[in-house]
Amino acid sequence: MATLAWDVARLLPRRPFQFRELVQQCWFFASVTILPTALVSIPFGAVIALQLGSLTQQIGAQSFTGAASALAIVQQASPLITALLVAGAGGSAMCADIGSRTIREEIDALEVLGVSPIQRLIVPRVLAMTVVAVLLNGLVSVVGVAGGYYFNVVMQGGTPGAYLASFNALAQLPDLWVSELKAVVYGFVAGIVAAYRGLHPGRGPKGVGEAVNQTVVITFLLLFLINVVITGIYLQIVPPKGM
Repeated sequence: MATLAWDVARLLPRRPFQFRELVQQCWFFASVTILPTALVSIPFGAVIALQLGSLTQQIGAQSFTGAASALAIVQQASPLITALLVAGAGGSAMCADIGSRTIREEIDALEVLGVSPIQRLIVPRVLAMTVVAVLLNGLVSVVGVAGGYYFNVVMQGGTPGAYLASFNALAQLPDLWVSELKAVVYGFVAGIVAAYRGLHPGRGPKGVGEAVNQTVVITFLLLFLINVVITGIYLQIVPPKGM
């Protein structure tokens, strides 16, 4: 997988670039992930807002609910939701597509014709998954924060002014940048894992199905590990914003 990632990065600026394939794959990945992502982000934001709202009420710090909810959603929840949907929906579909091409010997046919299958098939798909992951992460952040605001203010009787004031006081722009950085890494890693397992499936349709299952599991493990590493580095480098 590391070798494949290096080949993708090396072939990315080379011509001819498959722009048409990139647009088609972006549309495909967005079509299979955008609705589940929007639907999943609402309960995530609701759970975080309700839990933090109850906790801050118990300790008398209800004015900090907005900041805590927004930071939890933007920094942690939205990248993880994006990772789950990108790996579960987009990665599995990508692995199944490439795996079916492999068992039908289409990959071997491209190599016989002198066409690089990595440049023709893998590069536009990995780039498309990365682009869609960034866009989905922004969608989840917006929907999650809006859902958290609704559930905290309407269902728990919070104050709209206090919610927004604490959010503006503690949230900072690097929180969004690290969230988008996670989305870029998640999309790239999910694309590489899906491409690798698609290029090396077992025999027959059963092998493709097993490769799809392995893609989801391996991607989840890698993305959660990467999330811990990036979050730890970010918290050490970027100081928190004070009141």
